Amino acid sequence: MALPELSLSLQFGRFDGLARHRAALARHRVARCIRHALALPGELTVRIVDAEEGQRLNREFRGKDYATNVLTFDYTQSPVVMADLVLCAPVVAQEAKDLRATLADHYAHLLVHGTLHAQGWDHETGDADAEAMEAREIEILAGLGVRNPYRRR
Repeated sequence: MALPELSLSLQFGRFDGLARHRAALARHRVARCIRHALALPGELTVRIVDAEEGQRLNREFRGKDYATNVLTFDYTQSPVVMADLVLCAPVVAQEAKDLRATLADHYAHLLVHGTLHAQGWDHETGDADAEAMEAREIEILAGLGVRNPYRRR
């Protein structure tokens, strides 16, 4: 089965440890993660930010005054998925450490998670929706060679 077409813009803000995050987010790997999660062609921008920008965006758009791992701004879901994914580098790095996951694998999970959100998947609308989204993430990540992020060690 052919993967959907993808137009990808990958952007990095300025923050401590930038080189480590760039290394974990090679453009071809980012594109591969997103394409595996897309059901339709997509035009996505992925921006990696510091804690200040992550917190500001979360506060302005979700009313939550803290930096979160990934924010999804979805604009259209069909016939082309158009969205911005904003990932907060310090939050992602801390979560990867806490989960004993590689930075690249945790980014893969969050890219898949955000891409599913961009297509209407929502884990905050009920237990059944959360279980369905989690199952889809696990399936996609397995296809990418990334272990189940929900299985506790």
